[in-house]
Amino acid sequence: MARLYVLLFLVQIVLAVCALISCLSAEEGQIRALPRIAWVLIILFFPLVGSIAWFVAGREPDPATRRAWPAGGGSTERQPRRPLAPDDDPEFLRSVQDRSRQQDQELFRRWEEDLRRREDDLRRRDGEPPREGDRPEV
Repeated sequence: MARLYVLLFLVQIVLAVCALISCLSAEEGQIRALPRIAWVLIILFFPLVGSIAWFVAGREPDPATRRAWPAGGGSTERQPRRPLAPDDDPEFLRSVQDRSRQQDQELFRRWEEDLRRREDDLRRRDGEPPREGDRPEV
């Protein structure tokens, strides 16, 4: 029986810590009914009841985490989901790849121009006229 009390005590402490973290990290507009300091004191002095009260009545429900029943009488067909992060969006990934390809081509073009200019400078220094016919066109 003592083990059960220890387990329930630990659950109460964990719940209180989670409620405190939630309360202290909530934005000012997300706190309902009482000021933040009152919620903190309630959670500290009455850990079990205060924590449950905070999660039930103290914070504004987040619309992003609240799920509504599917429209159409409970049909189970899935709605297409938006990507959650840019690296999950195929269009964004394609645009990054295209941009990278364009930058690589531009860099390669500048390197070729620089190489041609250096070759021409070396030929002029050696007394040879620059040869345009030997170079492949890009």
